[in-house]
Amino acid sequence: MTALPATTAHLRVLRQCFLDQCLEGEVIAGGFQWQFSWFFDRGELTVEPSLGRALIQDALRRFLVRADYRLEPGGDYVFTVRARF
Repeated sequence: MTALPATTAHLRVLRQCFLDQCLEGEVIAGGFQWQFSWFFDRGELTVEPSLGRALIQDALRRFLVRADYRLEPGGDYVFTVRARF
């Protein structure tokens, strides 16, 4: 049986603001690096730059929905993306 493709993504939370209900940080995976803003009150995610955004956006959203209450500024986190890039 062939192993599923996987890429490890490293996430760092840079800022959290409960007034704006926003979490900001960076994600690095497969040679790409993105900045993100997660507005957890409305489930809105923005990812920049656009280069490779389609590779990470859905997996990042799933991770944030699952873990957003446990994430803290300055924290480093890891999750797996079921794709190789």
